[in-house]
Amino acid sequence: MIRVLLADDQLLVRAGFRALLEAEPDVEIVGEAGTGRDTVDLARATRPDVVLMDIRMPDGDGLWATGEIVADPALSGTRIVIVTTFELDEYVAQAIVAGASGFLVKDTEPVELIRAVRVVADGDALLSPGVTRRLLERVSGGLRPAPDTARLEQLTEREREVLELVAHGLTNTEIGERLFLSPLTAKTHVSRIMTKLDARDRVHLVVLAYETGLVQPGWQ
Repeated sequence: MIRVLLADDQLLVRAGFRALLEAEPDVEIVGEAGTGRDTVDLARATRPDVVLMDIRMPDGDGLWATGEIVADPALSGTRIVIVTTFELDEYVAQAIVAGASGFLVKDTEPVELIRAVRVVADGDALLSPGVTRRLLERVSGGLRPAPDTARLEQLTEREREVLELVAHGLTNTEIGERLFLSPLTAKTHVSRIMTKLDARDRVHLVVLAYETGLVQPGWQ
């Protein structure tokens, strides 16, 4: 059973999401919150698998709540999906930097909402790395004043190559083809990189590739 927490200051939005998700046999709504602080408190009390997080909420917005949840070791299994009105809202990029696993727009098709919950609960990232990179570039001026290159020192040369390809949006199969590796070997490299860099998912790897200067704004 996938345990979901709904966080939005609009009761009608929460009711719509609840109606859609509760109709699924493998989804359980464990709580609703209308403020950032209530979201964090409920997350700590219920330990959901997925939080559908609005950005603009009173008493601690979704960006603050995302940071609080991600920083809590007791909630290491909780994944956050940002739900926003605007596809390239600058706050979405900041939330992804804070640790969110992806985003949805509020007018998304119901089937896509349900799929998103399952994808993120299964440990995968909802955003393609390429989209994540474009989001980060959109607000590059305010994310990090200088590249944090020290984090790359623990990676081998091959792992840096793999990380760059992950940031470029390639799948494990495509990485294997590019580097003449089997998909399983490529997957193993990605897993090791995640462990070394303490990354939550592939979206977080793109963030780290950006923050360490491995990829640059406008890089193709």
